Order: sequence, then C-alpha cells, then structure tokens
Amino acid sequence: MFKKIKLILKSSRQYKKYAILTPIFIIFETVMECCLPFIMSIFVDTIQPAHEAMLEQGSDNFWEMMTVSVSCPPNTLNFSFDVTLLGCILTLIGVALFSLACGILGGIFAAKASVGFATNLRGDMYKKLQSFSFGNIDHFHTSSLVTRMTTDINNVQMAYQMLIRGIIRAPLMVIFSAVMAFITGGNMAWIFLALIPIIIIGLFFIARGAMGIFMRLFKKYDALNESVQENVSGIRVVKSYVREEYEKQKFNKASDSMTGEFIHAEKIVALNNPLMNTTIHLSNILVLTIGTIIIYNNYDFLNNEFRVLSIGQLSALLTYGIQILSSLMFVSMILVMMIMSIESIKRVAEVLQEEPLIQNPENPIMEINNGDVIFHNVNFKYVETSEKNTLENLNINIKSGQFVGILGGTGSGKTSLVNLISRLYDVSEGSIEVDGNDVRKYDLVTLRDNVAVVLQKNVLFSGTIASNLRWGNINASEEEMWKACDIAQATEIVKAKPEGLETRVEQDGANFSGGQKQRLCIARAILKNPKILILDDSTSAVDTKTDRLIRKALKEELPNMTKIVIAQRISSIENADQIIIMDDGHIDQIGTHEELLKSNKIYQEVYYTQNKVGGEQ
Repeated sequence: MFKKIKLILKSSRQYKKYAILTPIFIIFETVMECCLPFIMSIFVDTIQPAHEAMLEQGSDNFWEMMTVSVSCPPNTLNFSFDVTLLGCILTLIGVALFSLACGILGGIFAAKASVGFATNLRGDMYKKLQSFSFGNIDHFHTSSLVTRMTTDINNVQMAYQMLIRGIIRAPLMVIFSAVMAFITGGNMAWIFLALIPIIIIGLFFIARGAMGIFMRLFKKYDALNESVQENVSGIRVVKSYVREEYEKQKFNKASDSMTGEFIHAEKIVALNNPLMNTTIHLSNILVLTIGTIIIYNNYDFLNNEFRVLSIGQLSALLTYGIQILSSLMFVSMILVMMIMSIESIKRVAEVLQEEPLIQNPENPIMEINNGDVIFHNVNFKYVETSEKNTLENLNINIKSGQFVGILGGTGSGKTSLVNLISRLYDVSEGSIEVDGNDVRKYDLVTLRDNVAVVLQKNVLFSGTIASNLRWGNINASEEEMWKACDIAQATEIVKAKPEGLETRVEQDGANFSGGQKQRLCIARAILKNPKILILDDSTSAVDTKTDRLIRKALKEELPNMTKIVIAQRISSIENADQIIIMDDGHIDQIGTHEELLKSNKIYQEVYYTQNKVGGEQ
C-alpha cells in the first residue's frame, strides 16, 4: 500500500510547495489556538482584582480600571506575573488575528495543493490510458475507468487535503492542549487522557465495520456506471424495442443495492459523532465536578494539597479538554476519509502501475517505404492463459499496392488478423513483417501512421467535419481534405451542408447517418497517406454503387497503397488481387474470385446465397 501511495503522490509535482507550506501555517495556527484559552483565563481572573483595586483607590473610571496593573493568580507551576486588562485584550486580539491569518493561508494553500494534485493525477491517468494497447484496455472496463477518473480521484483529493491540514494540526493540538491543561489544571488533565483509549477503541470498531463496505461499494459504482453508459450509448435500441421500463428497473436495482450499502456504511460511521460527543460531555462533567470541589474547599484532593483554582483556570481547562477531544474527533474524520480513499488509491494506482503491453523497441525503425505485409506462422490469443488460439498458423504474403479481401463468418478472426498489422495487439507466436521488417521493430507512431485502420465501429468526434478529417493529418490543407472526400465518395455529404467543411459534428456523429460516417472515416484515413489502408467492414452501410465507386477511386488514385478490405459482400472484394477465407481462426484458402468460386465451399455458399436470395446480381 505504501508503494501505491508513493506512486500517486508523484503527481503533486509543482503543487508540492503548497503541501509543504500548509502544515507550516497550520502549526502557527495551532500554537495560537492553544494560547488563547490561557490568555482568556488570565483576563477572566484579573477582572475582579482590577475592579477591587480601583474601588480601593476611590475611582470607578473604566479606562483606569483597564490600565491598572494586577497580579495574575498563580497557576499549577506557581508562576505569577502582573498584567493589565488592556494588555490582555490587545494580546487576545493579536493572537486571534494571527491565528485567523494562519488558518486562512493554510486553507488556501491546502486547497491549491489538493486541487492541483488531483488535476495532475487525473492528467497522469489520462496520459497512461493513451499509452495502453487494446490488451490493456480489455483489462479494465470502460465504466470502471470512468469511476476511477471521477469518484476515486475525488476521494483521493479530499483525503489528501484533510491529511495535509490535519496530519500536523490534530496531533499538535492534542499535545499542546494536554501540556497547557497540565499547566492550568494539574492532575485534572489526566481526565482527558484517560478518555482517549475509549475513543480509540470505539474508532477501531467503526473503521473495521466500514472498511469492507466501502471496498464493495466501488465495484457497485462500476456496475452502475456501466449500466448508465450502456443505456445511453444504446438509447436508440432501447426505445425501438420499448425497453425503457426494463432499463429503469435494471438501473433502480443497481442504484438501490448501492444505496443500501451506503446507508449501512453511514450508520456505522455515524456512530463517530455520538461517541465523541458523549466523551466530551463526560469529560466536562468530571472537570466541573472536581473543579467545583477544589474551588469550594480550596483543596486539591488529586494532588493532596491546599490549592486555589480560579474560575478562569477552570474555564481554560474545559476549553483544553474540548480541544483535545475535538482534535481526536478530527482524526476520526480523517480516518473515515482514509477508509474511503484507500480503495480509491488502490484503484487509481492500478491504472498508473499498468504497463502497456505494447511498447516501443530500443532503437526503433523510423521509416516505412512500401506496404508489403507478410505473416509468418502467426498464432494469437487475447489472454495468455487461454487454451485455444484466436488465430492459428497464419501464413500470408501481400505485395505493396495489392487489393486484398478478407471474408469469413462472425468470429472467424478477420478483425483480429488486421489488428495485428498495426500492433493494436502483438502476436503470441510467429511474426508479421511490413516492408521486410518485423512490426515489433518499428517506432509505434511511424507504424500506425503508415497503417491506417477504419474500424467496424465508425467514430466521429464532437467538432467540425474539418477537425475530424484532420485527425488523419493535422496539417491537411482544404484542397487535400476535398481530395480525400472525393476518393471516399464523401464530397456530396459535405457540400450538402451549408457550412461545408465547417459543419458541426455532434457527439459520436449523431447528426450523420451510418453510411455518411463510414465515408467520412475513410476520408480521414486516406488523409494519413498511409502505405497500408485497412477497411474493416467499413462500407457495410453504403449502397453497392457507392461501394464500387470507393473501390474504383482507391485503385485509380492510390495505386501504390496496399488495401486490405474485410467485407461481408462478395461484390466488395470480387475484384481483389487475392481473397483470404477465414474460418474459426484458420485460413481456409487464399485465391482469386474465380479460383475460390471453383474450389472453396465457404466462398461458394456466400456467393450463391447473396446472388440468389435477395443478394446482388
């Protein structure tokens, strides 16, 4: 756990100075607060003697009473001195203002330190996520990552702020107040110290009871976020199947389960206040009872000696007792916050500790000259412990500039195959070469800049059409964007919009149809000017005429670019230089349209089904 805390504390960086300044000002504030009851007791004990001294002089002038010098009653240490009421008041005001100033500055620095720390921590997590491969992302659910970046970091931030303010203040307040209590009340201060074990035992059982519940709660947070995310992203499907009530019930079930756990945890944590209040009231009763006996008899039976205990000293003693026990109460609040944050710290640290499964090699190759692709005895599985390979014994030879089609049933491994080329995953065995070099020897940015992939799920980001296209090339000119749109048959989409390339794109491209999004995503990939272009079923939502025009434009405009197309329609790949037939992670056969139509049963079945039953002619 210490290593995890040390890891996340690295995110404090430039805000570390505020974390250091905070306890410095808190120390001054604490010292001043401990001085205030003592000065107040002196003030209380000198009011009556000052008044009596003025009466003896035959004067009742208020200002003279404030400035007359009076001997302060001796305390437990038999230390006595002369003071004036005005001096006490000015000292009180000065100490109070200094304490206030230190408290304000401590609060400001604590806020800056904690907010800055949380900002850096959230940024570090986000940067870490950007370095993850698909394998790393598969390890965490999206909903869990959202919870870690929001709720968990908020918990860590609150705990951090309470710690840098309270980790110094609370112990010092207990120590200083206890010392002053002994100075003021002698052995009566043992009353407060005797009650401390009761508080510690109570807090131990509260912490133990709440810890397990909070650990379970974060998993339920993930489940709730997953339910919300799934519902929002699939809202059209929910409405089309009229499943709103079902989704509401599912959400309520997850929410009620979490609510029940929270109530249970809060009931346990709520015992903290009654415990502290009962202890404070008990200490006050004991101090008042014993103090009254001492004042009445002028005899301290605790010390077995004659002693005068003043009203001011008794008042200060009560204040110090409240400060001691209140500081312990603050410690308990920190403890509760730490209980909540421990699990959050673990979850945040898990993301920061996760090592990207795919990393740049030492001395990487920084240039790719052509789009040759060769698979050498490739085996692949998503989880190393899996008994069965997702892809097995793949041997493929693709020449630069070729148009290659991939066909196969659902789950046959088509997408897994193309994901290996750009190292979204790494092979388990064998190797993949691009331009004659193993893909694991290339710089990742160089490789992925030269292998453009249009995935099955087409994603457009909030912004404009131009900003989305420039994901392919941030420096692309307007002319280059229009050319990419021409090849992807997206020009008419853009021109149909009044704002053209500056047309607003809503979140996830909600204001564009599936086919329009596919064409814009293809244009975005073309703008990268890659050596290899992979279309993973990326024309499934466009009509056959547009599909044919896209393939024609790719062949004529980009003849040297290797084009690998996963398709469900024979018409999309029948003119390919070679077609790879996938079946259950294996290559069933590789050949041209004519060769496969003569000899491959899978290809024949798909072809005749599409051409005889509502298929293409």
